[in-house]
Amino acid sequence: MVTRRNLLLGTATAAILRGAAMTSKERVDRALKGEDVDRTPFSFWHHFLDTTAPGEQHARSTLEFHEKFHTDLVKVMSDYPYPKPKGEWYKLREEKNPFPQQIIALEKIRDGLKGQAYFVETLFNPWKVVENLSSAEEVRKLQQEKPQALLDALEAIAKSEANHARRSIQAGAAGVFVAIANAQDGYMTQADYAKFSEPFDKMVFDAVRSAPLNVLHLHGDKVYLDRFYNGWAAQGINYSAHGTKVSIAQVRAKYSGLILGGLDEVNYRTLTPADIKRQWADARKSAGAKFILAPGCSVPNDSTDEELSRLPKMFGAA
Repeated sequence: MVTRRNLLLGTATAAILRGAAMTSKERVDRALKGEDVDRTPFSFWHHFLDTTAPGEQHARSTLEFHEKFHTDLVKVMSDYPYPKPKGEWYKLREEKNPFPQQIIALEKIRDGLKGQAYFVETLFNPWKVVENLSSAEEVRKLQQEKPQALLDALEAIAKSEANHARRSIQAGAAGVFVAIANAQDGYMTQADYAKFSEPFDKMVFDAVRSAPLNVLHLHGDKVYLDRFYNGWAAQGINYSAHGTKVSIAQVRAKYSGLILGGLDEVNYRTLTPADIKRQWADARKSAGAKFILAPGCSVPNDSTDEELSRLPKMFGAA
């Protein structure tokens, strides 16, 4: 039965869609709920290579990228390094504010966006952090010789990143975008991931469980995707359909949340407008309404403005 209220709501929605009057934030909100949008929301990103720059400069780079390419979701590329201890690399303590320059950047980004678009804060999971503090070889050696010392280090990082995640939400971020690169065949067994990484990765997400837009970035071509469809305090998954050869239709068959993907990040620079349109159409058809068109990872840092503009131009956003 069509009530007057439902009729009015339907009329209002139709008017919004006809007029393409949605803000980026409204598009993402509706995608999260699986509702119709005036056009598919999209995002993409690359590294600014500014790890020694002050937070204010990083914020300017982020806002300029968003303003130039009209992304619906701003992924903040947080590459500032985790603070190193004075002694042995694995003797870590919990940090209350491990990335102070990044918090400054987030506050500036919040002010610059003026509530028109969501932004999410990138974090590399604790396993990647310990590798950055030492090396992959040193981490493996510690895992074999002093597994508890490694677990203690990972826990200290997870607690520190949880603190940063909470500060990020307080600074206006809609959620965290946590990059997990070690949950894949050939890198780490599922048993090792379950012991040495998963509990700490979940600690970061659990710290901001109530945030509206936490995203799992599952990096790599042999990802254990099935581990991430349930049981995580995240609303979305970002992965590479092109790299993994796991189609978005296959993921959608098992996962009911927001899918961010569809674009070939590796070959982005050579994609023609027709290629982008085809990848968008295929992904949107498979993913359904809970979908943001995005690459499976960052696009090449040396992409030109003309190459980057092909995506927003497809949607008439540039």
